[in-house]
Amino acid sequence: MPIKQLLTLTLSAVFVLAFSKADDKPAYLLYTKDAEIISYSELTDRALKHDLIFFGELHNSAIAHWLQYELIRDLADDPARNTIIGMEMFEADQQILIDEYFSGAISQSSFESEARLWNNYQTDYKPIVEFARSSDLKLIATNIPRRYASSVYRDGLEALDSLSPAAKRWMAILPIEVDKELPSYQNMLEMAHGHGGDNLIYAQAVKDATMAHFIILNMGLNNRLIHLNGSYHSNDREGIVWYINEMVSGYDILTINTITVDDPLDLDPEKLQSADITLVVPASMTTTY
Repeated sequence: MPIKQLLTLTLSAVFVLAFSKADDKPAYLLYTKDAEIISYSELTDRALKHDLIFFGELHNSAIAHWLQYELIRDLADDPARNTIIGMEMFEADQQILIDEYFSGAISQSSFESEARLWNNYQTDYKPIVEFARSSDLKLIATNIPRRYASSVYRDGLEALDSLSPAAKRWMAILPIEVDKELPSYQNMLEMAHGHGGDNLIYAQAVKDATMAHFIILNMGLNNRLIHLNGSYHSNDREGIVWYINEMVSGYDILTINTITVDDPLDLDPEKLQSADITLVVPASMTTTY
């Protein structure tokens, strides 16, 4: 056998062996509901076939944020459709700041000092925002301003009725329908041991409804939108997804959930049922806070 061919075969064997050993302790795995492990490229292929992609995250998961960034980059490479990014992490009244920053009307320092950024913005979200800006992608602030959600938690849905017409532009169209019996809302109430009562559900629902509202508002015929949110806002096709399906029909929707487990190669299949694809991260993985 020629030395060159032998060397090629040897290097190939070393690569396969190294990959298999590395795969014994993966940084993450992607599962379908049927407990099938899929590759990142398969995730991308599936995302490309959908109109709306909800990437549900754990807010401190470095792996989730990295995969969001990579998926957005790959979706943006698709010439067939315009990629739009929606983010729970920005409130609707901040849209003007995003637009001014992206257009060059204000500086990065002005944007970052005025935009009420989350504490982990620099590590977890800034790379995505900066990629969107440099790639001329539309980025949508989808969440209701926190002050209004807080008012609902304190005083109920009626608190929204007395707001000015200008304030009502930053939320879903009133009145907002709330199905208090949705399992996700009941589970949230149970985890809170009943604290907050119905107002806890209402405060969550106005966030979900508002995010759905701004997602739909920005969907055009040739658009694909990837939305970044806490997993609880889209798991089990409730939360934002429930409101979208109540408002319109016909969108192909892909949901992604993020979980942590002790061993990504050995987990309860029940943990895979909340989304179409589940990103499984080792519990020992470094987090950003």
